[in-house]
Amino acid sequence: MADPRTYGGDDADHRQGSGGRRLYSPYHKLQIPYRTLYDLPTSPEFLFQEESVAQRRSWGENLTYYTGIGYLTGAAAGASLGLRCALRSAEPGDTLKIRLNRVLNSCGQDGRRIGNRVGVIGLLYAGLESGMVAARDADDWVNSVVAGLGTGAVFKAANGPRSAAVAGAIGGLMVGAAVAGKQVLRRYVPI
Repeated sequence: MADPRTYGGDDADHRQGSGGRRLYSPYHKLQIPYRTLYDLPTSPEFLFQEESVAQRRSWGENLTYYTGIGYLTGAAAGASLGLRCALRSAEPGDTLKIRLNRVLNSCGQDGRRIGNRVGVIGLLYAGLESGMVAARDADDWVNSVVAGLGTGAVFKAANGPRSAAVAGAIGGLMVGAAVAGKQVLRRYVPI
């Protein structure tokens, strides 16, 4: 028979309750290492050793993350914009049912429209950034800024070269400002 102290079952299972009585433990007679089975590690586990060396998400995780965050953020912003438009367009003679229908239709339409646009921008950005990391074999701020520039240019390419150039410049400046802001926060805000 195994020693119960081996599995942490000696003092932990015979705790004294109030009044000097022992507390009931259903694991008292079992000789299984239940404590070691359910003490899960807090650090991430990797299948391959080279995955633990990388300090960034894979391209697939990056793609899923930016697309999902973009869609959800755009859908929430679009729904709030649709709510504002629906409340503005309410007429004095409308019933509650018509006003509610107008709000739901407007929120759904604007949320879907803006969510899809921002989700596509996230998809383009994640693809370009992962491509830059693979091409340059370096992960620094240049990849992010070039990906932002390329995302703006590709997103507005159908509107002509001037519109694509302006959108690319805006995308590059926005990502550059975000990267600079992140560095400032990292330096001056203790987290």
